Amino acid sequence: MTPDSLFQIANPLAMAGWLALALSPLAPRPALLLAGVVVPLILSLAYTGLILAFWSGAEGGFATLAQVQTLFTDPHVALAGWLHYLAFDLLIGAWATRTARDEGIPHLFLLPCLALTFLFGPAGFLAFSALRLTLSRLKG
Repeated sequence: MTPDSLFQIANPLAMAGWLALALSPLAPRPALLLAGVVVPLILSLAYTGLILAFWSGAEGGFATLAQVQTLFTDPHVALAGWLHYLAFDLLIGAWATRTARDEGIPHLFLLPCLALTFLFGPAGFLAFSALRLTLSRLKG
């Protein structure tokens, strides 16, 4: 299977996880199972397969920005990096959803944080952390 075809499978799979999180009040347990376990495991399996198959022949490294740029010129390694991103951002989204539910944070307050996490990863985590801090201070 080509990197492009795997990419075309991975994106809708991740989107299914994000949609489950957005709609999680309708079915909390299945949503968190899909977004917090099943989809990240599938993405992680594909990531690990790509790393095992293509890492040893990849040029570049992590010591300098130039080496990282070189590393990601290989389509298989770039796809592995993308799968890494998809899996970890979805895990953060699932954690935020579970934490919001446990702490009584309204789902409507969570949705912008999920959107930010989906689009910009760490910015969504930062927004959710700020939301939690703000709400905890308002409670007293």
